[in-house]
Amino acid sequence: MKIWFFIPVLVLMTTTSLSAQFNENPILNKQNEDKKFLNWGYFLGLNQYDFKFEYKENAPDILVSKSFGFNVGLIGEMRLNDHLDLRFEPGLHYGSRLLGFPGFDEERDAIREVKSTYINFPILLKASAKRFGNWKPFVIGGGSRSLNLGSNEESLDDNSSGTFRMKKWVYNYELGFGIDFYLEYFKFTPSIRGVFAITDELVPDLDPNSPWTGNIESMKTRGIFINFTFE
Repeated sequence: MKIWFFIPVLVLMTTTSLSAQFNENPILNKQNEDKKFLNWGYFLGLNQYDFKFEYKENAPDILVSKSFGFNVGLIGEMRLNDHLDLRFEPGLHYGSRLLGFPGFDEERDAIREVKSTYINFPILLKASAKRFGNWKPFVIGGGSRSLNLGSNEESLDDNSSGTFRMKKWVYNYELGFGIDFYLEYFKFTPSIRGVFAITDELVPDLDPNSPWTGNIESMKTRGIFINFTFE
């Protein structure tokens, strides 16, 4: 099941529960919310991680089976002006992927499960449009550094022993968009964001001709987040 299936569901849920915010002359909520120099909040959400492989030589692709994970974290926001905010969003992102390597007859050799628990440290710039009643659209982007707690980077075992290894630290850039809804007691924000690694995460096997990693030039995470923010 693709994560894109949840986008119209998210839009429908948001439109139904917050339809009153789009009235022609709504009662304005939280009018001073965006005037504070510092704002705080938290987020919950879903993720779906993938890998982008680059190969040394032409060969059958490594297959990636994706699944849904979850996100949770905190938000610190510094107001720069009426339309720009600098945000720090440290969070915990858990996801799982199955890799299918070609050329093997036995499933125990062909399949590797990659469970990743990232602690993500993004610094983002949020650019917002003018507020329309009780809602305001925005785009957001920036860079992040992630610590993978399940990397196995220091393991002495490799794929020949059934252990897939990745680097602990990875650098990413992130791009997304969303809408701030100003409710009576808090600001609620659904958003969608893509994350794209810019550094290679693969720790190759000890054997340079390994049937698992020998032909991989680089392996970089990419993923999509659907977050719900409360401020």
